[in-house]
Amino acid sequence: MPKVSVLLTCYNHLEFLGPCVDSIRGQTLGDFEVIAIDDGSSDGTREWLLSQPDLKILFNESNLGTYASLNRGLAECAGEYVAILNDDDLWAPEKLRAQVELMERDPSIGLCHTDGWFIDGQGNRLEGSPLGFEFPRTLKGNVLTALLYANKIIASAALVRRECFERLGGFNEEYFGSGDWEMWLRIAAAYPVGYVDLPLTFYRVHGANASHKLERIWQDDERLRKWIRSQYASYVQMGLEGHDLRHAMAHNEACLGTVCKLNGKPAEARRAYARSIRMSPGRWKSYVRWLATYFPAGVFRRLG
Repeated sequence: MPKVSVLLTCYNHLEFLGPCVDSIRGQTLGDFEVIAIDDGSSDGTREWLLSQPDLKILFNESNLGTYASLNRGLAECAGEYVAILNDDDLWAPEKLRAQVELMERDPSIGLCHTDGWFIDGQGNRLEGSPLGFEFPRTLKGNVLTALLYANKIIASAALVRRECFERLGGFNEEYFGSGDWEMWLRIAAAYPVGYVDLPLTFYRVHGANASHKLERIWQDDERLRKWIRSQYASYVQMGLEGHDLRHAMAHNEACLGTVCKLNGKPAEARRAYARSIRMSPGRWKSYVRWLATYFPAGVFRRLG
């Protein structure tokens, strides 16, 4: 049985696939299997994968989406740990070894992620926030409240104990791009989260990133923010009640208000902003944005 099952998600990124797979083969931890799941590529990715004898390959006959592909991979993996790598990202050689060593030292950890940085199409480091957010860092321990604000774990940076999926289930296939965030929230509600403070994961930014598909992301955000709202009572039962949780849930309602407005639902947006204000009356931006829901969408977006 391999120590780690690497789920390599592939979709029309042939240009980046070779370096990606090389970064897996270059791991100093050699005890792993690679399961490549191709989600209906049409750019030669399938043919390239078939030429690689050390990969186990699953082909989707049509484009099923990231999370259906990952669930296919989960059903086939045999490792004690599961790592995810998108076909346009890269790992440093010590990535898997550092994470496994941390999780072996603390068997309570369900998920471990690493530091890293963004890279461009040529592999050069990108500074700042090229996708509108900084590379997540220094998130460990009881991180559930922090995850309510935003997804702070890059999928390609994560290593998950396989028992987490066996206990909690797989990824929610209804999501376009936020299914990993929902999964991390479920894991963080049940397990501690570990963090390796080394730049070991490199997230590639290019014109075909799913992060650029704003309308589908807004729809995802609305679904996820409503799901987070539905979890409030369970978070209280876990003992998270207090100022930090109320502030986080107020932020969630404000974010829900924003995406509802962006999705053409101004009345729902106003109700969400009103809930945000009731939970945290000092959130002055919620007052401004509640008022802004009466303006056209273009004006609303300019207000941020």
